[in-house]
Amino acid sequence: MMVAKSLAGLNSFIGRLISGGARAMGEHPAPTDCTKILPSGCRQHIQVLDCARPLILLALTVVFLALPTTCGGFSTSTHQCSRKTGFRLAQPWLNRKRITEADEGMVAADDERCSHIGRDALRAGGNAVDAAVATSLCLGVVNPVASGLGGGAFLLLRLWNGTAMAYDMRETAPAAAREDMYTEDPSLKVKGGLSAGVPGELAGLHLVWSSHGVLQWPALVAPAIVLAEKGFVVQPYLAHYINMFIDGILADQGLRETFTLNGKPLVAGDICYRKNLANTLKEVAKHGSAAFYSGPVAENFIKDVRAAGSILTMEDLRDYKVAIRKPVVADTMGFTVISMPPPSSGGASLVLILNIIAKYGYTAALKGLVGLHRLIETFKHTYAVRMNLGDPDFVDVNSVVADMLNPSFAGKLQSRIVDNTTFPPEYYGNRWRQLEDHGTSHFSIVDPHRNAVAMTTTINYPFGALMLSPSTGVILNNEMDDFAIPTSQPPGYLPPPPQNFVRPGKRPLSSMTPTIVLKDGRLYGVLGGSGGNKIITTVAQVFINQFVKKLDPLTSVATTRVHHQLVPNVIHYENWTLVTGKHVELGEITRRGLESKGHILEAHTSGAVCQLVVQDLKTPIRMSLFKMGWLRGPRYSSRGKLIGVSDERKDGAPAGL
Repeated sequence: MMVAKSLAGLNSFIGRLISGGARAMGEHPAPTDCTKILPSGCRQHIQVLDCARPLILLALTVVFLALPTTCGGFSTSTHQCSRKTGFRLAQPWLNRKRITEADEGMVAADDERCSHIGRDALRAGGNAVDAAVATSLCLGVVNPVASGLGGGAFLLLRLWNGTAMAYDMRETAPAAAREDMYTEDPSLKVKGGLSAGVPGELAGLHLVWSSHGVLQWPALVAPAIVLAEKGFVVQPYLAHYINMFIDGILADQGLRETFTLNGKPLVAGDICYRKNLANTLKEVAKHGSAAFYSGPVAENFIKDVRAAGSILTMEDLRDYKVAIRKPVVADTMGFTVISMPPPSSGGASLVLILNIIAKYGYTAALKGLVGLHRLIETFKHTYAVRMNLGDPDFVDVNSVVADMLNPSFAGKLQSRIVDNTTFPPEYYGNRWRQLEDHGTSHFSIVDPHRNAVAMTTTINYPFGALMLSPSTGVILNNEMDDFAIPTSQPPGYLPPPPQNFVRPGKRPLSSMTPTIVLKDGRLYGVLGGSGGNKIITTVAQVFINQFVKKLDPLTSVATTRVHHQLVPNVIHYENWTLVTGKHVELGEITRRGLESKGHILEAHTSGAVCQLVVQDLKTPIRMSLFKMGWLRGPRYSSRGKLIGVSDERKDGAPAGL
């Protein structure tokens, strides 16, 4: 009875939200060339809000029914229900389905709720861009460890007609930033207000939606509002990091009020409320990204972060610009790889890795101990080269990128790999100290028209700068830590890369690697990872597993992985038990074999996480008459079944349409 009444009220709330948003936003303009999104012509924009209502209700019904009923359903309390009287949920993450198949569309995020919300955007008639907006805003609420409005992102979009573009919504250095601002105290670029760059995620989401979205903006924001306001179940991944960073959380008022109860960290199964963030999202639903970059919300945000030592200003927010860049595109190993250009080092690095491996000429070259050794040596060469990259608006990186995409350059590096030994870092031509970025969240989306989105979002460290704006609920990034600083280096240490020094308005170098894969011009896969500097090696290994070794998608993602970034000269290998109870570890025989070649190994109880969507081009879809009428067009005769995988190393599960 309580559920029915609450859902009735929820329906009314959504109606008011959507109607109010539509009045504030006005009619959403059709894309300039709508055939870029819909092969058979523009879908009518009338009745889109009515179409979106079941989308939101379905997603929110799932959220609502997941709440502990003994807490009174949608509690209005500032904190979650008491553990003594509240009903602790069973552990659904133990039985979560990590792979699914579908004909029409697929969303693979690292949180199951967000996959479903993105999928429901597709069900409501939206496309991959609409689903990306809804998914990303959801992640910013339920996965505050790694993403949110206070951070930045890279979004890679490929339309059904083959057009591809890269949206760079990476954070920028404030106008008052200077090269030597952290020289006296480098810790200030890791924690606190001075560590924050200008957030870019919301500006980027709104821009890509303005150009390519077909659903109304308020409808896409609504599910995130309800999750923030009515509460969501804390998943193991979030609980783990709340506990790990509890000292920093307790030291900040906003974080403490959100992620603790009576001075104790929230644990898996508790309910978390983010009511101030819900209020901010309501303004975003009404006014778009302008709500966060100007006006009262922006003023309150700036007031809060400056009180914490930030140099961000209203002018920094107003002046932020999303960069639309030409993606990295390369043909390698029989595939076309589309990935992110600088300031991401991910796209060019992925292509270089694949080009080096391709020089061996046969798949068997990757098998066994020697194959793994070759891959690790490839990683070391690649990480040496990638540190010559930087923000292309400030540094000329054209020649470096050209080398990294050139098969001849890859051949020169491959010729320096010796099968029976490894070498110290100087052998690989390394000149600069390595980037140590962190965190992130990634999702992959394919829609019924075979538009594809790969998006990686971040606030850098877990909980960013360890500062939550009390008035807005937004967690501040600490992206300035991804810049290098000019310091004197002790003997034996490499100098920092000057191409990644701080400049006002500059974007720091990144490892994020959102990627789209084509085979013979047709969409074949969408993938990307989260996990800081391990993203590149993770995406490369999943790519090789799936597309080169021809493993099945779930095995391609689940197989244990290694990481080497040249400095330190150590192989990081997985040795940890996942929330599912599965233990992931590189085998002892393999470890001993690598040591015999001179490698030093170090076990890690964490690793990068990958979300993968594959289109099975060998399994064409049988279309019903309804589907044929909806999706008519020559390209649909070659559509294949979609397979989505969310990495069990995190809390995700894919959702198919």
